[in-house]
Amino acid sequence: MSATSRQAWRDLIAPGLASLVALTILLSLGTWQLERRAWKEDLIARILRQSRAEPVAPPAPDAWDPARDEFRHVRVTGRFLNDRETLVHGLAPGETPGRALQGYYVLTPLVRPEGGTVLINRGFVPTELKAQGDRRDGLIEGETTVTGILRASEVRGLFVPEPDPARGEWFNRDIPGIAAARGLKDAAPYLIEADAVPGQTTWPRGGQLRVDLPNNHLQYAFTWFGLAACLIGVFSVFAWRRLHDSEPARAT
Repeated sequence: MSATSRQAWRDLIAPGLASLVALTILLSLGTWQLERRAWKEDLIARILRQSRAEPVAPPAPDAWDPARDEFRHVRVTGRFLNDRETLVHGLAPGETPGRALQGYYVLTPLVRPEGGTVLINRGFVPTELKAQGDRRDGLIEGETTVTGILRASEVRGLFVPEPDPARGEWFNRDIPGIAAARGLKDAAPYLIEADAVPGQTTWPRGGQLRVDLPNNHLQYAFTWFGLAACLIGVFSVFAWRRLHDSEPARAT
């Protein structure tokens, strides 16, 4: 091997090591996305299975485990505290596909006969029915039974406004915050998203929960593996040219 060839090989050491490190990272990211895909598929299957099962009693507040219990289909009996309802800003699917209705989700405390209170998301009301007096037909007095889906408290996102309890402005289902603002010292650490009532014509209307978790991890994995393949191709062309063009370049 000539001196120029040995020098060309030595010149490939640094870019080769850098490419190897980058390749390892890309392959690791692709493998991680495949693992995430399997985890997401299991999660979606569990959520669908639990949300479609026959309703059961919710867990005791001190036994609540969001990782295990969230999205479980439950049934509770109690009496609504209509004077302590909380409106949370939100959107709901409209009659026209692709267009959403602006309005509020009505969270009403339910006092249980055995003790304790649980927040019930009774469903959506459009903005024009914000005032409770405009939807008197939708109020439920006396003991009632509610079925629905267990949900955990919602973490406020980066672009979600802060709540203003004094004005009754809420933008996410902050269960501890709402319970404190309404003086519910015995509120459960979860809420129940009420099921839809067949043939209902009054407001609020339940059944707004859509179990639609995105699962794009496979295409993410293909992206990382594709970048890894591109890196191998680019470095191979670079190395081939460096080794084969070094002699003529130096002989000129």
